[in-house]
Parts: sequence; C-alpha cells; structure tokens
Amino acid sequence: MSDKPVPHKPTIIGRATSINVRKVLWTCAEIGLDHTFDGDWVGDAAVRRRDELLALNPNGQFPVLLDQAGPLWQSNTICRHLAVMAGRDDLLPTAPRARALVEQWMDWQLGDLNPAWRYVFMARVRRAPGYTNAEEIAAGVAAWNQAMGLLDRQLQATGAHVTGPTFTLADIVLALSANRWRLTPMDHADCPAVDAWLDRLATRPGFTVHVGPGVP
Repeated sequence: MSDKPVPHKPTIIGRATSINVRKVLWTCAEIGLDHTFDGDWVGDAAVRRRDELLALNPNGQFPVLLDQAGPLWQSNTICRHLAVMAGRDDLLPTAPRARALVEQWMDWQLGDLNPAWRYVFMARVRRAPGYTNAEEIAAGVAAWNQAMGLLDRQLQATGAHVTGPTFTLADIVLALSANRWRLTPMDHADCPAVDAWLDRLATRPGFTVHVGPGVP
C-alpha cells in the first residue's frame, strides 16, 4: 500500500460576489479543474468562521485555494498557479517576455485599475455607509474612466485580447474589473474596444457564470 496521502479535490474558498474569487473560478472553468467551492462566508457564517479564515490566510481575505499542499492566497497568484499546474502555457506563457507581458497587465489590474474604482463601487453598488462624499465619487469616476480608456487603447492596438491575439490570464482578471465598470451606475467613458472585447469573451467557458450578465 502506498504511503502517499490520498489526493482530494481542490477547494476554492470565498464569497461568490467577489471579483477576486470569480476570476479564480473562471480560471478553473477554463482549465476544466474539478473542484469544490466553499462559498459559506456571508453574514453570520462569516463571523463564525473568521478564525478558520485567518488560519488559512493571515490577511483574512478571499479567495483561498486549499489543496493537498495546503492553503494558497492572493487571487492572481492562484490563477497563475492553476494555469501552470494545468500546463496551460496559452494562459500563462513560458517564454519570459510573453509571460512578463501577461503578468504586467495582471499587476496593473491589482495595483492601478482596482484602486481607481473602489470608492465609486462601494458608493453606487454596495451602498456602504461612509461612502457618500460627492467629491470622492466624482474623482473615482474620473480615475476609473481614465484607466478604462488606457485599456481601451491597448485593445484597439492588439485588435483581439489584452496582450495580443491569444486569450490569457490577463483577459480573465481584467474582464472582471471591466464588467464591473460597465455595470456600475455612473457616467461611462466611450470605450468601444472594451465593449467589443467583453462581448467576444462571452462565448468562453465560465464567462456567463462567473462574469455576467448583470453581476458587477
């Protein structure tokens, strides 16, 4: 009998409304990964399971990938890990320059694009207390539209996907943010390349379930 531990199905932990969770779930759909989704982190369950979450991710944030090797956190890192484990070098190239371009846009999504929309989204969609400052909202709308304009120009240049003719992880992570932009009630910049790109992506596995329609 083998001494190796019995493999178990990977589990994705997090709230189904989170775009960081949904980018991981979409990646799972793209690579055909058989997994379990633990989405019981809302309301009383989130409070009751707080210590459980902190034991898996000391930051107390979602998502977490839990598999035989233990927990892994940070959404873009999880997406990269899954693509590598699946041997999907179309999603994350092995050639250094091509891979760097994909990761460049993934980092831009986390470091530049997401901070631009946070206040506006909390004010206009989540209706969260404390997010009512009109100047902050206006500044957020302007910053978000400016960032989306940058993405639109990139998509005009490539004519297909974020880094070129091939669909990659950069498209997955940015599509979630772009869909959130498109569905948030506010004045939107004219970004026809972004709209066309999102429409093209709608035919891909997992898009309808994890990106839209109607889910910002």
